[in-house]
Amino acid sequence: MILSALNQYYDRLNNENKGKVPAFGFSEEKIGYILVLSEQGELVDLVPNLTDEKKPKPKLMNVPRPEKRTSGIKPNFLWDKTAYVLGIALPKDKKSEALFEFTLPTFEAFRDLHLSLLENAEDKGLNALFSFLKNWQPEHFEESILTPDVLDANVVFQLDGVRQYIHESQEAQTIWGSLLKPDDAKEAMCLITGKQSAISRLHPAIKGVSGGQSSGVSIVSFNKESFESYGKGQGDNAPVSEQAAFAYTTALNYLLRRENDQVIGLGDTSVVFWALADSEQKAKSAEAFFMKGFNPPAPTDESEAKELGSELEKLAKGRPLSEISPDLDPNTQFFILGLAPNAARLSIRFWLQTNLGQIQQRFAEHFQDLALNPLPWKTAPSVWRLLLQLVPHREGQKPKIDDVPAHLAGELMRSILTGQRYPRAILAQLLSRFRADGDISGLRVAMVKAVLQRELRLLGKEEISMSLDESNSNPAYLLGRLFAVLENIQRNALGDKVNATIADKYYASASTVPYSVYPRLLSGSKHHLSKIRKDKPGLAFSIEKELGEIMAMLPTEFPRHFSIENQGRFSIGYYHQKNARFAKSESDKTNELTPEGDE
Repeated sequence: MILSALNQYYDRLNNENKGKVPAFGFSEEKIGYILVLSEQGELVDLVPNLTDEKKPKPKLMNVPRPEKRTSGIKPNFLWDKTAYVLGIALPKDKKSEALFEFTLPTFEAFRDLHLSLLENAEDKGLNALFSFLKNWQPEHFEESILTPDVLDANVVFQLDGVRQYIHESQEAQTIWGSLLKPDDAKEAMCLITGKQSAISRLHPAIKGVSGGQSSGVSIVSFNKESFESYGKGQGDNAPVSEQAAFAYTTALNYLLRRENDQVIGLGDTSVVFWALADSEQKAKSAEAFFMKGFNPPAPTDESEAKELGSELEKLAKGRPLSEISPDLDPNTQFFILGLAPNAARLSIRFWLQTNLGQIQQRFAEHFQDLALNPLPWKTAPSVWRLLLQLVPHREGQKPKIDDVPAHLAGELMRSILTGQRYPRAILAQLLSRFRADGDISGLRVAMVKAVLQRELRLLGKEEISMSLDESNSNPAYLLGRLFAVLENIQRNALGDKVNATIADKYYASASTVPYSVYPRLLSGSKHHLSKIRKDKPGLAFSIEKELGEIMAMLPTEFPRHFSIENQGRFSIGYYHQKNARFAKSESDKTNELTPEGDE
């Protein structure tokens, strides 16, 4: 199913956008330099093929697809690294004072392959390359026009005065085409196309997956006898034609290129996505919609921020797609694939084939599950921002995405996309962070609420309120509210210059083993209330009333221990009560109606 969908996507890219993806047998590779040869095979120029960025990078170029080099020496056809093409490379020992080192075995392999293939060539460019390789010696490097910058870069060849590269000539492509059909290739029915074709024993490498090997990784791979069956070797165990293997890997490599905005990196998971629609414009709009929903871009100015906020607000409220953009069609097919590296192979974290209408519904459910009042964000949070809530928050340091437990990134994405329960490990991680670093932020509490809310909704039970619920009699929720009231009493009695609040000292105990700490907290609050009563009697009356209402709803004995769900409810009650106080305070300052409004 996955390979078939990728194969179809390659066909769409190839048919609608000529040149956007390479033709069969070719691959887009980073080529750093062009070696220009005279007709006699002399090296006459070195042309950089780099971007105009502050730190120039090699540009992508269509070249004959590379060999899979997990081990051994295997030269590429008409292009390669300088270690193969010229027999020179940067020293492997970084402490070495030498500018370069010789790599004769790889150069000899490259030279011998091309001398055998190009001996009878008629093309002038191929003849020039034949002469160059016949005469070139790695020892010529220092006296040639080559510079140290070229070392370890990929290079191609060009005939002086000719615009096309040597590997693009008709004869070069004919030779390459013959090499793509090995004499020992077996024919079988391709599992992707259903046609009788030559079977690929080794599928092309997939590059660009975060954490994967630089040489590339594979989805389909059989490199040990224990993975094989019925005496079949390598790709014969899962017969995929040469054409189909090339198509699905080329499509996946295209999606994994960051500049195409069709991949989201989350921890160790790379999420690629694509759409199929009536027109290319509708497909692009659908892909942009998905990217904005999961990974909103940082606005560059106030107008852009307002526009983005409006779009995300409509998305969160589940408004019709046509209100967000006229190009969005709910029937547009959508494909999402989550990949994680596992040595030289890829693990499939999740795979979803759906439509845009379903994705919008999942987005809306996700944001509604997160919703608190007041909302603890200005624009709807991205998945990346949510994941950062799971890592330590230290004063003066920014949280790092690398600290997120690797497996949770993919699991969170899958839960959002499928509408299934959020991972329980997220709830445990958040509660652990509350106790460890004391940052009980709105976004963290929103995530706690989302985990519990979704479980209740899926079970058909009563859901958790967005704002303060004074009728909620759950002991954990009530004790969370009570803790916020006790913290408020301390703050009003001692001011904001307290070295350590009760939240700093007792939140962990209060939210897990309330029996051991609440009697002490209530006893201490009596002294603080006495002080407030002397200075601000109106405020003391209001707080005592609030305290009494909560205490009246509590059981006669404090619970000895809270489960993980009730620890979550405690944090929600604490947040609701605390923010209800702030909201009331703001309202009082505005209206100046209450006795304590002039504080």
